[in-house]
Amino acid sequence: MKRKHTFALSSLVLAMGFQTYAQEVQSEANVESNDEQIEQILIVGVRSDRVSKGATGLTMELNETPQSISVIDSEQIKNFAVNNIDDVLQMATGITVERGETNRTRYTSRGFDIKSTQIDGIGLPNGWGLVTGAMESYGYEEIEVIRGANGQLTGVGNAAGTINYVRKRPSNENEAEVGLTLGSDDLQRLQADASFLLTESGSWAARIVAVAQDSGSYLNGLADDRTYLSAVVDGQLTDNSTLAFGASYQDANSDGVMWGGLPLANSDGTQADFDVSTSPTQDWTMWDTLNINAFIEYAYTFDNDWEIKATYNKQDSEDQSKLLYVYGIFDSETNLGLVSQPGRYDSEFSADLFDLTAIGEFSLFGQDHELIFGASTSKSTDISFTNGYDQATTPAYGLTPAFPYAQDAIPEPVWGERNKYADLDVTLTRLFGSTKLNISNDLFIIAGFNAIDYSRKGYNSGGAVDNDENEISPYLAATYSITDDINAYVSYSDIYQPQEQYDYDGHFLDPSIGVNYEIGVKTQWFDDNLLATFAVFSAEQDNIAVYAGVNELGNYYYKGTTMDSSGFELEVFGHLTDNINASFAYTNLDIEDELGKNTSSWEPKNLVKFSLDFTLPQLPELMMGLGGKWQSKTENAAATVKQDSYLLVNAFARLDVSESLSIQANINNISDEKYITSLKNIGFYGAPVNGSVNLTYSF
Repeated sequence: MKRKHTFALSSLVLAMGFQTYAQEVQSEANVESNDEQIEQILIVGVRSDRVSKGATGLTMELNETPQSISVIDSEQIKNFAVNNIDDVLQMATGITVERGETNRTRYTSRGFDIKSTQIDGIGLPNGWGLVTGAMESYGYEEIEVIRGANGQLTGVGNAAGTINYVRKRPSNENEAEVGLTLGSDDLQRLQADASFLLTESGSWAARIVAVAQDSGSYLNGLADDRTYLSAVVDGQLTDNSTLAFGASYQDANSDGVMWGGLPLANSDGTQADFDVSTSPTQDWTMWDTLNINAFIEYAYTFDNDWEIKATYNKQDSEDQSKLLYVYGIFDSETNLGLVSQPGRYDSEFSADLFDLTAIGEFSLFGQDHELIFGASTSKSTDISFTNGYDQATTPAYGLTPAFPYAQDAIPEPVWGERNKYADLDVTLTRLFGSTKLNISNDLFIIAGFNAIDYSRKGYNSGGAVDNDENEISPYLAATYSITDDINAYVSYSDIYQPQEQYDYDGHFLDPSIGVNYEIGVKTQWFDDNLLATFAVFSAEQDNIAVYAGVNELGNYYYKGTTMDSSGFELEVFGHLTDNINASFAYTNLDIEDELGKNTSSWEPKNLVKFSLDFTLPQLPELMMGLGGKWQSKTENAAATVKQDSYLLVNAFARLDVSESLSIQANINNISDEKYITSLKNIGFYGAPVNGSVNLTYSF
């Protein structure tokens, strides 16, 4: 972990800091001032050290921010070989990764789906909260998870939180690494990361990241391959302005996929039990995804130290799938009773996102304060297609053979022509502003607002859509320094979340609304090397979408309900000694419905995340570590599926053979725990004990 993680420090402050640094260096060297040397230091400093702006967009350290935040950095990603976003977020405090099928995932926090995602602080469309395909993690410097409602950042969202993906940017050095990984289930992975200067002064630099991965699976029939490439160029246009631009490309293909999970409900009321490798898939099923993201970012710092930043992001994605959905009540004596339904679906998604922000300081009543305001707009188009088939002559529609069956037991349907069944245009326009008011040296208050206009137009399976919504969401928080090492905080945010679920007649449900509260204490230990946080949170939300049945057209429909959630979190992370890094997090959660009864029982009431890595002073070339999670028992009463508490433990060891060469071994699920990947949407069994070996060469 980083010695002291500076979270959300603006370019403005960095520029000022590096100017001071330049002067100090010259003074210490006892040399005469040289404009060319100063300019070079300023250029390199401003260009390379711009970072994410965190929970409010304002300048605050992690221990000052009045909200619960966790950071998974590139070192942790490397240590535990978590090469996709699903596995990275398994490490994040309070996050549950719900894998109801092989190629779609939900991330939940504090009992609700995370529907707010960002990249470098810019909001991305993520309506349903579903992530399709295994997203590569090697292209990110860190992943920040902000838990709880975050109206100040996004304008829309529920009580879950926000995920911010921070891209890898060029460094100030010419450096590169190449890694080869071989592992269980025929895992083969080749990755490379190179940063290099484009000018002698370092004012322009580039970084390229590339990954090629191919693997089988412990699940019968499943095979995946993934290609990822990203490139970012970052440069200084003038002494006051910077420009960055880049793009990423991911092509991921899966064969033998699952649409839905395992049929775990027996006809006698007991729970079915299968081998960990069991899957209802067929060898003709597939799910291929293509994701392309591009961005350009311009920042200018005025002579009065105010900064403006304009950003444009472009997203394009498409996926193609041939699927088999299997459901029903399983008869454990005959192995019959299941029903299958095939489906062939394609989708095309495109989004344009513009953001303009200004940030700076002002003086009032003898104190310096900070102000940020701006505007953003995102426009997206989502088109969906399906291919029909003749139900009467399709063996894949109807009763299945005795389960588990062979991977070639059910022939692929003869697909009909492709038809468009949904075409939606979504526009989100946002005006926002907030200020950090330094009441005294020990107390500051943050007050802000988000005004949004949200529209959806087009059509879907329920018919024509013409939907306009608008809302103003306030945000209020305060942080008080009890001592130099202890900060107390309190925060309030409105909740406003447009919904993608339909009612019985095929119309979108009204937005869910509510309020979110959080109060906490953050303390620093061991010369600021260890940070401990304790937070108590609660949220009241109305009109939360819950499944209500199937309408006369055979489509799922939903209704709105009220939910109150509350709980507390304890998190400790940082350096225990120079040779030991550790993290420990505990989350306690309660969710009640409008009748005051406990609900969402598929979410664990108690969740623990932990990690520990260390080097021996006698052998500093060797690093070892453990990490994992424990969660309490869960159940889905409607599906009559339960899961006992379980513990997952992963381990790694890395030996630096030389300054350039390292070898690393990873073992996951050391105790070979058998568990189900999701109970919200019944999933499948998680991976048994598995491992990998990595060889990395740096130059």
